[in-house]
Amino acid sequence: MAKNPVKYSVVNAFTETAFKGNPAAVCFLEEERDEDWLQALAMEFNLPITCYLTSDDEDDDDTATSNPRFRLRWFTVVAEVKVCGHATLAASHFLFTSGLVKGNAIEFITLFGVVTARKTVVPSDGKAQPSLPFSFSIELNFPVIPIVELEYNTAEAAAISKALSGASLIDLKKTQQDDIFVVLPCGKKVMDMEAEVDEIKKLPGKGLIVTGLAPLDSEFDFFSRFFLPKLGIDEDSVCGSAHCSLAPYWSKKLGKRDFHAYMASPRGGIVDIHLDEPKERVLLRGKAVTVMEGCVLI
Repeated sequence: MAKNPVKYSVVNAFTETAFKGNPAAVCFLEEERDEDWLQALAMEFNLPITCYLTSDDEDDDDTATSNPRFRLRWFTVVAEVKVCGHATLAASHFLFTSGLVKGNAIEFITLFGVVTARKTVVPSDGKAQPSLPFSFSIELNFPVIPIVELEYNTAEAAAISKALSGASLIDLKKTQQDDIFVVLPCGKKVMDMEAEVDEIKKLPGKGLIVTGLAPLDSEFDFFSRFFLPKLGIDEDSVCGSAHCSLAPYWSKKLGKRDFHAYMASPRGGIVDIHLDEPKERVLLRGKAVTVMEGCVLI
């Protein structure tokens, strides 16, 4: 039996400008597709993440106070991943702009747990409010990803420095998601640093987060970059989930809970962050731009 065409959008997340931020393909599935098809389509798009949305039919509560629920899965070109912030922002943008969601809030059921997205506008006083239809940011509510205190031996530290073209390492830790967490002397070092992707592949763990304080004359609190070549992403242009570890780290260092952060990849992107320490949640706010729409016919 022939399958129905699958509607998709390509969305640039954490940016207001087309061809900046981090791209994701968002596919809305009206019927089940098998794992091989999901992975094959992600390879065909060849973007950092292809994500798949399906309506959650298990929740029949249509009351005015209930938020629409969708199941959300994320795939790189080589594997499914447990968490992805930028593709969640892209999926939210797709649902809000397509008219599939009429309200201001969405709940996603994911491998990472239930993640919420809220459509907001941030006026000059900085207080988030329900947005106007076509002028809005999206606020994602994610769990904190804790930093794990871990002692790296001299050889491991040297290998990490080598992967970052000999950069000096100010601090060296690990996240609970098995990413190496590196702090460089300053944000300019983060921006200018040339990563050796082949050397990063040899390092322990899943990915590599690199961060440093932003220059004093910039509008930002810190810079960061994220490398994930083991999962087919040499450099993730703007990684939302990395900020779930960056926020608690910089909160302790700077004594604050609200941040204006810059992902210093070649495409670049901006993430506004609030750390809710009592609830152990991170609120990530950003914008998105749809750059492509179409149908998958297979």
